[in-house]
Order: sequence, then structure tokens, then C-alpha cells
Amino acid sequence: MAIHEECGVFGIYDRFGDCARTAYYGLYALQHRGQEACGIAQARLRCPSVEEAVCRALEGLRGAWSLIVMSPRKLVAARDPWGFRPLCMGRRGEAIVFASESCALDAVGAKFERDLDPGEIMVVEDGAVRTVQKPEQAKGHLCIFEYIYFARPDSTICGQSVHQARRLAGRFLAAEHPAQADVVIGVPDSGLDAAMGYAEASGIPYGVGLVKNRYIGRTFITPGQRSREQAVRIKLGPLRSCVEGKQVVMIDDSIVRGTTSRQIVSLLREAGAKEVHLRSSAPPFISPCWFGTDIPSREELIACRYSIEEIRAQTGADSLGFLSLDALRKIAPDARCGFCDGCFTGHYPIQLQP
Repeated sequence: MAIHEECGVFGIYDRFGDCARTAYYGLYALQHRGQEACGIAQARLRCPSVEEAVCRALEGLRGAWSLIVMSPRKLVAARDPWGFRPLCMGRRGEAIVFASESCALDAVGAKFERDLDPGEIMVVEDGAVRTVQKPEQAKGHLCIFEYIYFARPDSTICGQSVHQARRLAGRFLAAEHPAQADVVIGVPDSGLDAAMGYAEASGIPYGVGLVKNRYIGRTFITPGQRSREQAVRIKLGPLRSCVEGKQVVMIDDSIVRGTTSRQIVSLLREAGAKEVHLRSSAPPFISPCWFGTDIPSREELIACRYSIEEIRAQTGADSLGFLSLDALRKIAPDARCGFCDGCFTGHYPIQLQP
């Protein structure tokens, strides 16, 4: 069973431009959020206006969403009341753009204006923007995994640079789990920024030890274990000149099942690495996510079944270290929001229904 992230949305209101072409490029910039599927839903209610229909449709819903809704004259954007998923607004001339991440605004030449607040519903009509619903919600509970894995490093979410958050996670990792090594490498793409931070804090040189095939998607969300394992070898190739005969610190964004980590460690050893010290820039996964990231059972999570030493042995690494929960909560110091870290703690911002 695969783990899926299902929350990449983009919408534009432009009375004079090519909306279809712009939407294409905006969605293309969000493919890292889940490239396997897309769709359009039809959100049927008898209401005086589309914005009232959206407000009524969302009443009583519990969970995570970012929505873009269109009518013949209006564009409506809505973010869930708990702020699990990001959603931002930008402008390109007179055009109004909404997107899950600021990187999509950059891709279409739009200037970031602000993030939507948790529970906020905005309407664009005749080129004017107005908020029709803005519940009094505190800072929200953005999924902390946005900063670790889901978001692109060139995005800024809730005021926090994703790149800087990952770099800071690497610096914390170096302090919590030091290693004697010759080179620090990252697993592309989400582990690269954390590897830079680890190298900076440890003084160990940073190197490019793994080369990514740019024509394959993210193996984290590839369906089927056999497909994921095959995809890893197609996706990543070890750079022998960087790792041969060396003690290597390998930084990955997270360890979910452990199978991908085991394969990458094996690839590095085949390329001549003398030692491989595995580090995760996230804490151990111990609980499912009920808010859009499909982790259906604890049985799939390696940290629920084995100790740290047993995980190390299964991956074949010489040592293993995970980012602590205390450090996790410090990786986004500039974020103007709270966080959900339920997949690492088992505690969720809203009560789960039995």
C-alpha cells in the first residue's frame, strides 16, 4: 500500500489572459504533491450564490482540505479550519492566483501576497477579492511534514522558508547524532537541504553521492512495494567517485517502511562506501495520518515494529539516528502557525471519531 499526498490545487482569475495555459504550468509546479491523479468534483446545492454554497457544503466537515471552486463569474478558494494544508494567494497584474505553494506562483510569474488563514473562504468576482468567511481560529495546525518532505524547497509556507527549515533540521541532526565520516550526502530531493545543514554544523564536507533520474516521480507515493523497490534503482544512482572508500553520512528526509533506506544503503556499499551512517531529518513514524496522507495501518511503519537498533540492522547501516521531537518543533522558527505532528506523536489537533 502506498502513502499518498493529495492536496495540490491551483486556480487563476484573469479576464484578459490565457487561464488554461497558466493553470497548466501552475499545476505542473505542484506535481511533487502527488503526480498520480487529478480530478474535478461537482461541490449540488440550491443557494443564492456559489460562495454561500461553498460555505454550506463545508459546514460540519472535519479534516484537511484546500479547495478551488469555479462558477461562470466567480473563483472561490477555501482552506480547512484547522489549517492542515497550505493555501496562498498572489497577483499577476490584474489577475488573482491561488495555489497550494508559493513555488507555483513563481512558476507563472505571480507575486505572493499572503497565505489564507485557517477556515478562510475568499471570492474573486469582477477582478475584486473579498473574504466571505474568516472563522476566529488561532494559528492553525499545519502538517509539519510539509517542511520535511511534501513542499518544494523554494516555497515559503506561513512565513517559513522550506529550504531553511530543512537546513535547520540537518543542523539539529548533527548535534543530536554526530558521526565520524569523510562526506555528508543527501537523498534527493528532500534530503539534500538537511544534508547541507548537517555538513555545516558538523564540519564534514558536503558531497553529491546520489544522482537522481529526473524522469521519474517520487517513489514515496508509488503504488505497490515491488514497484517502489524497482523505482528506487531507476531513480537513484550512486556517484562512486564521491563515496568509494569513504565513511559516508547519508541524510534522508524520513524512514517510513525502511525498505527504501535499505536499498539506498546497499547501493552505496556496492559503489564502494566503507561505512554508511544513516540519519533521518524526521522523527520515527509511529501513527497513521487521518488528514490526507494515506498511512493506513501501523503495521506498515517500521518504527512501530522494531527498536532503533533493529531498524539499523534491517537497513544495513553502520549507525542510525532520527531527529528528536524537541528538535522537530524548532525547525520552523519563522512560521506564523501551529503544527500537527500526529504521525510522530499519535496526538492530533482534533478528536478522531471512532
